[in-house]
Amino acid sequence: MRERAEENVFQINQQEQNELDKDWQKSIPAQVFLNYFFAINYHLKSSENNGVEQLAILREAQSEIDNKDLDIVKKHLLNSWSTEYALRATAELGDEAYMRNALHWTFPQAYYAVFAGLQAYLHTRGIKTNNEDWILREAGRLVVKNAYPKAIGFYASGHYDDFNVHRLPLAHYKPGLQIAGKELEAQAQIGQFLRTTRRQKAKAVRQQVQANPATAIRSTKTGDILQKFGPQHWQQLTWRIGYTTLFDLMARLRISSSHREIDRFVQAEIDFKLFHESLLEIVSYLNGIHETYVAQAMGVQQYEAFVKELPKYLQNSFVAARLQERIKPLFGEEDYQLGQAA
Repeated sequence: MRERAEENVFQINQQEQNELDKDWQKSIPAQVFLNYFFAINYHLKSSENNGVEQLAILREAQSEIDNKDLDIVKKHLLNSWSTEYALRATAELGDEAYMRNALHWTFPQAYYAVFAGLQAYLHTRGIKTNNEDWILREAGRLVVKNAYPKAIGFYASGHYDDFNVHRLPLAHYKPGLQIAGKELEAQAQIGQFLRTTRRQKAKAVRQQVQANPATAIRSTKTGDILQKFGPQHWQQLTWRIGYTTLFDLMARLRISSSHREIDRFVQAEIDFKLFHESLLEIVSYLNGIHETYVAQAMGVQQYEAFVKELPKYLQNSFVAARLQERIKPLFGEEDYQLGQAA
């Protein structure tokens, strides 16, 4: 039941139906979604391995970024920060009614703030594309290669309905409908989120592949395009999915304002303030990691100069705070002077 709750497909027994009133039942999909992101944030904050200082990638030699690429990286960063700024502006209002109706834009804002920062980071590593699926697959490879802190190094792999969750030792436990109060509950909910997200991705890939006669998997007997898939057919699609990581979970926030699902969320009885706080803290954490890597590639001094030249609305903001609190302490004087000549 827990795996399909977010899809609004429930198998609730009669006793549970008697205990839950109709309004609460309508709120379950939204509550499950809140639980997932709260669990991610809970796991990040409770983990001792949530920093980048121990990662080998931070000590890798960086190739010089030319002016053209530097301009593109800066553009991605500005997009990320502007979107995060808008997300913060909504969260800081503190009005629950406003936050409830703001979900139409705050959900995608949370995702695209992270996505633009990810683009900036990948561009410094020579991955220069705007293709969203490609970017998410590359991010997945980096997660598996330990380019991110252990706290977010978890991922799912495997064929349809035969998924494996890695680096979350408690993910096999059955999650409940309550907000996580222990690490076991948080990992159980994150593991559930990884599996349901991977299932959705597999179905989307199947639909795309089977809709194209040139790529569709066909019956070996009749040559017709298959309508029903067995395990052997799903296995032919797994390579197209890549790994399922935190970035794919964030991509679940890409909900169209015209989609019925967002209306269910708006009408739900959940803690919208807590939802926004959880999203904002996750966004700040992920953006801080990518900014650290970009600052390393640019040279911290050049990165700091760029931050000082930002538009007025971003001056002395969360961007500068992360630079001072998270980035500069990681680099010695020698690293800080990198980029001075540029």
